[in-house]
Amino acid sequence: MIMTAPQAEPVPGNIKVTRSDWIDLALETLISDGIESVRVLTLGQKLGVSRSSFYWYFESRQDLLDQLLKHWHDTNTTAIVERARRPAETIIMGVMNVFECWADERLFDPRLDFAVREWARRSADVRQMIDQADDERLSAIRDMYRRHGYDDEDAFIRARVLYYMQIGYYVLDLKEPVEARVSHLAAYLRSFTGQEPTKADVAHFMRFIAAR
Repeated sequence: MIMTAPQAEPVPGNIKVTRSDWIDLALETLISDGIESVRVLTLGQKLGVSRSSFYWYFESRQDLLDQLLKHWHDTNTTAIVERARRPAETIIMGVMNVFECWADERLFDPRLDFAVREWARRSADVRQMIDQADDERLSAIRDMYRRHGYDDEDAFIRARVLYYMQIGYYVLDLKEPVEARVSHLAAYLRSFTGQEPTKADVAHFMRFIAAR
């Protein structure tokens, strides 16, 4: 095995950054300050690099913005769709699969979702992407209900109630701790499914919460 000599630490002002560094900072800026603050010069100053570093990784500012939207879709929308499509023995287990997104911000980042919705107020293209993402998420949840025997209208309305309730939590910026919310888990499950959860169902989800 050939061993390379350890490299000296880069001197201040000559720090090399990666493509991920640009995207991560752009995401942080989008969430904290909004889309108008996601500017190449400003990001470069924060990273301590010149604009040439940016253009090594991206064709333009729009290219960076497209990557932010891709990240948002690949995380927030994919998480909901994947969990709604997971095989589940009962609808209660299916709903709890979706609940994982609400309970773990590593799966679904509500601050990012809210920031993209704010961005959509200024961009018709982003508004269209938001609408498509909402449709994709709702369709996956509706199909989950259908698989468990709910008729088309019931599945459609229950999916709306489940999804819109959660988005409403974020829009209203409710500060309810997860622990307080899951204390009502059995009642939520009854509301969303019309079925009575077992103690084993509740215990299953509580183990997920404890393992986060």
